[in-house]
Amino acid sequence: MSLDAVALQVLVGALRAACDEMGAVLVRSAHSPNITERRDCSTALFGADGVMIAQAEHIPVHLGAMPASVAAVRDRPHRPGVSWILNDPYAGGSHLPDITVVTPVFAPATDEPVGFAAARAHHADVGGRTPGSMPADSVTLDEEGVRIAPQPLTPALLDELSGRMRHPAQRRADLRAQLAACEAGAARLATLAAARTPAALRGDLGDVLAYGERRMRAAIDALPRGEHRFADVLEGRDGQIPLAARVHVEAGRVTVDLRDAPDQGRHNLNCPRAVTESACLFAVRAAVADPELPTDDGTRRRVRVLTRPGSLLDARPWPDGTLPAVVAGNVETSSRVADLVLGALGRALGQGTMNNVTLGDERRTMYETIAGGQGALPDADGPSAVHVAMSNTRNTPVEALETSFPVRVERYEVRRGSGGAGRRRGGDGVVRELRALAPLDFQLLGERREVPARGAAGGRPGARGRHLVDGRPLPAKAGGRLAPGSVLRIETPGGGGHGAPDGPDEAASGPHV
Repeated sequence: MSLDAVALQVLVGALRAACDEMGAVLVRSAHSPNITERRDCSTALFGADGVMIAQAEHIPVHLGAMPASVAAVRDRPHRPGVSWILNDPYAGGSHLPDITVVTPVFAPATDEPVGFAAARAHHADVGGRTPGSMPADSVTLDEEGVRIAPQPLTPALLDELSGRMRHPAQRRADLRAQLAACEAGAARLATLAAARTPAALRGDLGDVLAYGERRMRAAIDALPRGEHRFADVLEGRDGQIPLAARVHVEAGRVTVDLRDAPDQGRHNLNCPRAVTESACLFAVRAAVADPELPTDDGTRRRVRVLTRPGSLLDARPWPDGTLPAVVAGNVETSSRVADLVLGALGRALGQGTMNNVTLGDERRTMYETIAGGQGALPDADGPSAVHVAMSNTRNTPVEALETSFPVRVERYEVRRGSGGAGRRRGGDGVVRELRALAPLDFQLLGERREVPARGAAGGRPGARGRHLVDGRPLPAKAGGRLAPGSVLRIETPGGGGHGAPDGPDEAASGPHV
């Protein structure tokens, strides 16, 4: 090891600060509330070999899958000033609304490649069949929007892609914000290379990754050894889809075996392998609960994920060349994969869904995920009204939503008593009611409407979530049209409790509907 402990922490801090700066540039430069308010975006830095060396604390489902985006362009010819763009789930992306910009970084004096800066953002529309490009009933990827294979991002291409999406001026502005964020990160990484020389920086980054691996190995040693199993379901439009995981914990390593997953299907819950791997990595990090654990690919070295190509959790093109839909796989299946790992390791589960809502017409679109209840811990109640697991966004502020979109927020409150009972209670979900002020199409992608989030160690499950339009219940995945005056009500799930309730009053409290 060439860096001493102090120098190592200084470098780790510099890399994290650069990623945080990238995130600040992106949020402050973008135009859509989806980025400026909800902050549905992520930033990270990579070495010249495509290994992630730092990330900001943004969206777990983005960050764990972004290495695949960089890998998709890593070996292409690069030159200073030329960035890359992609969103293809079968070529480094996750789902089509998540567009990634990757900027190669060069040493200032020699133009020697030293790494990459990457920024991913969820765009409120990418030209899909329905406004918001999150159709509840899509079967093929073509229905979900414009597919962007990895390619250089030129001004002409930026205009061409934006023109194929709803609200093109906003799409263009958000993509330019991603470019600005990458340029900020590239400048910081280039400065580090100039201060050290590119060769020295490569060696120092190796020390950073080795440190992350050591920390992860030590954290895993606190988990119970052996094989742990857990089973759960996804709530498909045509019935429940069973999933199961075997989690092997050995000395300093975790292996998550998901090879028993069913085949990919004619629905949109299919999940690219990069997203599945991201969910597993997040869950292991959450289970070890080390707040100082580095956020780089050094930690990834201690987690192995086994999938079966062509399965729901490792989706591939169909034999005829068509591509399975994946829009719900990124948001909902990823949440269930995280639950499988956390459940296998004995944790009470959170709401297990992002409660995706899209509203819009051909001129404007709105997308948001809605908070819910987190699972309880052995020594603490679960937090209420928070984004859980693979989502780490903020809510859309009422003022921002009503200013930019023809809706009125009728109700936004904690769903009291929806957390599971236990010695430690699960967190409560929320109630959010939106009244349409103009005709609007809607699409809903949710989970835990049929099977609640389970508790642990005798704790009770949380309440199931519900979708309603003018009081009429809807299934977990649904779409339709709101007339002016119609009210869309979302009741999000509660988290599971931990430990058997102390008495009958506590056990009976809370709606487990």
